[in-house]
Amino acid sequence: MADQALQNPKVTLHWLNQSRSQRIVWLLQECKGIDWDLKIYKRDSDSLAPPALKKIHPLGKSPVISIETPALAKPLVLAESGTIIEYLCDHFAQHLVPKRYQDGKDGQVGGETEQWLRFRTYMHYAEGSLMSTLLLAMVIDNIGDNPATPFFIRPITRAISSKVYSIFLTNTLKTHFDFLEQQLATSPGDGKYLCGVELTAADIFMTFPLVAALNKKKYDAARYPKLSGYTKMMESHEGYKASIKKTEELTGEKYELLP
Repeated sequence: MADQALQNPKVTLHWLNQSRSQRIVWLLQECKGIDWDLKIYKRDSDSLAPPALKKIHPLGKSPVISIETPALAKPLVLAESGTIIEYLCDHFAQHLVPKRYQDGKDGQVGGETEQWLRFRTYMHYAEGSLMSTLLLAMVIDNIGDNPATPFFIRPITRAISSKVYSIFLTNTLKTHFDFLEQQLATSPGDGKYLCGVELTAADIFMTFPLVAALNKKKYDAARYPKLSGYTKMMESHEGYKASIKKTEELTGEKYELLP
């Protein structure tokens, strides 16, 4: 048993507070056949990641993972949440990826299952469409309601914030939330998850932006009961709660999703 443990890949997650690295903690808990740990980094006084992260990967951002195995001369370093999740699923968490092809349709164009197509969509949508819009909304909110802004300038910053919302953000956010409400209403097999009846890595991936959207009141929960219900379900999931507990134990601090 000990010999087997020595052969298991060792994964280190370079974890940064108030970052999207938390969902990788959850995913690592679901992986099989690995040993893993966290290396903790704290944001500097300017809220940016510390320079030490650039020693791990040139982008200097989190999440980043490094993988060590006896077969590798040096650790394999991976950045970008989507890349990390797909790589870990390919090797250690295949149970979190839906079956790709319908029976008898392997390799055929259009032969994929709806569950897998949804999974692949969310693996790009989470960061490519949804999170980029939410981040813009949060930046605009900070411009409009930043207490550090001199009081005589606040009417101007609030007017700018309001204008950006009216021109772009309000309708764009509504489009996203309408889409997600509809996706949950039509989940395959009448499932409670985005891709069907089983938890997938896409659900774990989507948790960060959806929890952020709900907590920052980016939509009316009463208007989107399935979306808000799903998000609360994910927040109460044992895997999510265990990931928070793990980081709080290691950091000695209460976990904060966003500044």
